[in-house]
Order: sequence, then C-alpha cells, then structure tokens
Amino acid sequence: PLPLRTSLVLLAAFAVATASAALAADGADGRFQRRESLHFALDQNVGFEEYSGVRGSRQFEQNVLRELEGAYDRLDALLGLRPGRKLVVTVWAPDFFDERFAGLFRFPAAGFYGGSIQIRGGQQLDQGLVRVLHHELVHAALDAAAPNLVLPAWLNEGLAEWFEARSVGKRSLSGGERALLERVARSGGLPSLAELSRPSFAGLAPGPASLAYLEAHAFIDFLAEREGDRGLAELCQAILQSRSIERGMRRVHRQNLAQLELAFRRSFGAP
Repeated sequence: PLPLRTSLVLLAAFAVATASAALAADGADGRFQRRESLHFALDQNVGFEEYSGVRGSRQFEQNVLRELEGAYDRLDALLGLRPGRKLVVTVWAPDFFDERFAGLFRFPAAGFYGGSIQIRGGQQLDQGLVRVLHHELVHAALDAAAPNLVLPAWLNEGLAEWFEARSVGKRSLSGGERALLERVARSGGLPSLAELSRPSFAGLAPGPASLAYLEAHAFIDFLAEREGDRGLAELCQAILQSRSIERGMRRVHRQNLAQLELAFRRSFGAP
C-alpha cells in the first residue's frame, strides 16, 4: 500500500478555503490553541489534547516547534530558502484531520500546504511526522519566496521529497527505489517532466502518484549529484530570481532542461 504521503494542493483553493473556514469557525470559540516560536505560529486543534492528554499535548507542541526551528535552519543551509514571515502550522487530531480533509486526496495524506501548513497529528514526534514537517516546510518556503510563481509539480515536490529525505539522514535513493525506476524506464513507462509539470500530484491515483513523487525526487537528487548541495541551493535561487526554470538550469548546470532530462533518463536505462 502507498505510505502516508504529503502534497501541495494547488487545485486547492478548496483545500485552503476548507482549512481557513475550519480555523475561523473553530478558532473563534477557542477550539484552537496557539503557541509561537521565532519563525512559526503553531495552532493545535483542542481535539488533540483530548486525544493525547493535556501534558502529552503540551510536550508534543513543544517538540514540534523545536523540530520546525531546526528544519528552518537546515532549509537555509541546504536550499538557501529563508522565509521572511512567520509561518502558520496547524496540527489536527487525527480523526479531525481525516474528517475535514479526506476528500481532497486520492491517496492517504499526512499533511498538505495550502497557504498554511496542515498536519495530521500523532501521539509523538516520530520519524514519519518529522518527514512531513520538513516536506511541507519546503512548499511553504517556496510560496513565501515567490507567492505568485506556480512551479511545476516535479520541481516543487522533488525539492520537498529531497529535503524530507535529508531530514532522516537519507542522502540518496535506496536500491529498491533505483531498481523500480530502472524497470519502469526500460519498459518505456517513465513519465516525462512535461507530464509531471501539472501544479500538483494531488489528483493522481495512488500508483501513478507514488511513481511521480519518486521520479521527482530522483531528478532533484540527480541534479544535486551533478553540482553538489550548494549547486542545488544556487539553482533554487536562480529559478526564483529569474522566474524561469530554463534560465536557472543554464546558469547553474550550463545545459537546458531537455538536455538534463535526457541525461537523467539515460542514467536509468530509458531508451
């Protein structure tokens, strides 16, 4: 089965509206509690307190804010992204999250970004939640850096997947992931970047979505291997400043996107 997956929901004016309406309606009568750190405002659904107990809830939110602040620093170091505004993160009790947002995705979701970060809470800050927080932080940071720039999903999700993997010490694709991509590539089934250039993968069925996320991650990993982590941070800045993926690729990699994609596909044995 597909693991819990995160997604930038840009078909989600609906998602944003749903989340905003929920916060407005519930926050007005005290259904959310806010804690703040230097770079984040954390809104926690009170249902989570009922789920984990008052003491557990307080400890959980402290741990989440600590993890987010660490992720903020790593984001700057690895991708050169440093949001200039305080980011809002909402943590929902699992049953509340499922009730509010289950209809937005064709696959299970542990969180999403739609103007603010929405997270399906748990009883503790485990590795899965750490990954979700890092993933969604990339989406929020890209939006803060260029709020009117719609990036293709392969870039937006690829950067988020790459940063998410780094949060748990994973520095490259696993052998199984590489073998899967090689098998699909050799059979001619690897989607082109043009096919992965929709604003979001949220509307994909579980199987195609899983492959799309993996390929997006693999392409960003391919770029990082060519020029190193510093080159990836330079690429992010070049794309955001020029508002052009082509100009960013030429500036950092001295090749256009089509040339880089061809080299990437050949590295997995595509015909």
